[in-house]
Amino acid sequence: MNSAARRHCLPLSALLLSPFSVAAAPSPTSLPAVQVQAARVPGVDPFALPASLDTVWIDADRSGPNTQLSEALGGVPGLLARDRQNFAQDTQLSIRGFGARSTFGVRGVRVLIDGVPATMPDGQGQLSHASLLGAERIEVLRGPFSALYGNSSGGVLQVWSAQGQAGDPWRLRVNAGADNTLSVGAQLRGAGKGIDYNVAANHFSTDGWRDHSRARRESLNARLGTELAGGRLELLLNALHAPNAQDPLGLTRAQVTADPRQATAVAHQYNTRKSVRQQQAGLRWTREAGAQRWQLMGYAGQRAVSQYLPIPPSAQRNSELHAGGVIDLDGGYGGLDARWGWNGDLWGRPLDLVVGVNADRQRQHRTGYENFIGSTVGVRGRLRRDQIDIVQNVDQFAQAWWQWSPRWSLLAGVRHSTVRFESDDRYIVGRNPDDSGRRRYQATTPVAGVSFEASPQWRLHAAVGRGFETPTFNELGYRADGQAGLALDLAAARSRSLEVGSKWHAQDGRQLDVSVFRADTDDELAVASNTNGRSTYRNISRTRRQGVELQYRQPMAEQLELQLAWTWLQAQVRSPYLACAASNCAVPDTVVAAGSRLPGVPRQQAYARLQWSPGDWQWALEAAASSDVVVNDIATERAPGYALLNLEAGRSWTLQSGDLRAFARIDNVLDQRYIGSVIVNDGNGRFFEPGPDRRASVGLQWSWR
Repeated sequence: MNSAARRHCLPLSALLLSPFSVAAAPSPTSLPAVQVQAARVPGVDPFALPASLDTVWIDADRSGPNTQLSEALGGVPGLLARDRQNFAQDTQLSIRGFGARSTFGVRGVRVLIDGVPATMPDGQGQLSHASLLGAERIEVLRGPFSALYGNSSGGVLQVWSAQGQAGDPWRLRVNAGADNTLSVGAQLRGAGKGIDYNVAANHFSTDGWRDHSRARRESLNARLGTELAGGRLELLLNALHAPNAQDPLGLTRAQVTADPRQATAVAHQYNTRKSVRQQQAGLRWTREAGAQRWQLMGYAGQRAVSQYLPIPPSAQRNSELHAGGVIDLDGGYGGLDARWGWNGDLWGRPLDLVVGVNADRQRQHRTGYENFIGSTVGVRGRLRRDQIDIVQNVDQFAQAWWQWSPRWSLLAGVRHSTVRFESDDRYIVGRNPDDSGRRRYQATTPVAGVSFEASPQWRLHAAVGRGFETPTFNELGYRADGQAGLALDLAAARSRSLEVGSKWHAQDGRQLDVSVFRADTDDELAVASNTNGRSTYRNISRTRRQGVELQYRQPMAEQLELQLAWTWLQAQVRSPYLACAASNCAVPDTVVAAGSRLPGVPRQQAYARLQWSPGDWQWALEAAASSDVVVNDIATERAPGYALLNLEAGRSWTLQSGDLRAFARIDNVLDQRYIGSVIVNDGNGRFFEPGPDRRASVGLQWSWR
């Protein structure tokens, strides 16, 4: 069964299913039991939780490159994961419209990999070091209960690797495709002599579909476990090396029309590029004893980033406050997490409690350099910025799940977060003063929801909660008034979320899940100006995100399965504010009226997959569609909607020494021109990142025990 199809998706009423009831359906394939932790209730079936939670299973027989998480997330409603055809920037990820404004990395969504945060304490995260090769599943949590993960939790995405078991296969995998794209990986998984292991290493390289988009990545992910002190101890290792990934930058509409594969001229002129090197390790100890359970986790890592931007020398020469056209970040991060759980009874009814505390800290040495020496551009020149940035949080949380009657249950929780920012300026030259500063943000975010069992196969739920989102260090970096120093006047955004939903899961494998949601935000963070390579931010008054999510799965016949997902999302401004109408505008001058759309958020998304698996063969037809997207606050530009078809085929052979699988995939079968992703509020009007034309890839996988 395909990973995109294997998920919990449950529904509104049997009436909605009546058109499909004529199809014969085999008994559903049993899935391995897992301890879903996305809602911090490890002892409770996610079907009984008042939350929208999907589990995407990563099958070993996946087709395609297997290099980016976006390959596996197309069928999750409410989630937008866009491949930018630009490995110098991370996958664009947003959930229910949160995170859509991010121009790089992941913003507004919490990301964790094997329980280790991939989102820093300030809310800035990345997906680049997550591995599909070693992953077992991806959990996606949407709605009010995301707030239990603290700062910038508009949604939560967790990647979990499998625990090695005796007899697990080892495998080698190679995939090759257009544009000299090559992915080679190896996974060693198993158990023996008191140790279990899951180690995955991968090499990826491509010349890129667009000009000036060559990239290379090497990654290693490992999960090693053993028994210790009556519990389980796990060592989690991760390494990523991505040197000199070329950045083709965005295109204007005219450039897209002329040649969507081109790179902006300044990308060549300045050789825009980005290098990343990251290593991290974590230790997690868990123990269950009777009704109690404990978990202790600690992690630490080092991340270095160097990026060359196309900022003209004139902008840097004309201002002593300019930080230059080369960004260099180098620093460490780490954290601790401790929690205690208990399950028992309250007044004779099941009760599950979790309480805990966690602390995270990042210390980053941020330097900036001119991107020119004399008349030569695209090189590292004179120092223009030198500061130590520290951000740390200390959070406490508690949660209780209580089934107070045979058909009703309550899930409630609260989290208190304190996030501290501190910057020590070490570049004090001429008219550039000491820009040191500090700021503290605090928030208490309560969440509660109820679930009603209408029948053993049908659940109804409702949930409400509050959340908050601090500025990141990138957003604090410049003041909107153009003066020196950090934008320490920025407030944290505060949100109120509501969700009602229905989950239905028939024993014959049919599943339907429907959710209706609304999130109102005060002090939303938005771009104030974009000029000379500097983005400044400010708080706007009120925004609203509301919509409907639906997903459905139908076993139609033996070895034939249909999966559907659809999202309608209205994300708009509720209070007017001023924004910049022209490129390099320093002072907002145009009214954005109440009711205007938030940029980067499509009104509708749809996904369908029909998979047929006769014997040793596997065939799949996949469709993905998106409506148009506004790309700037004043809505003068937008990316049109699109619909794409993809095809997959695979064949397996069982041999005496192992299993061999050959597979192929064709993306964009109809060779459509479309905009794959957008750069929201780009200061030069280069909003568009075109998606590729028809692409084919083939691969082989060898598995043995």
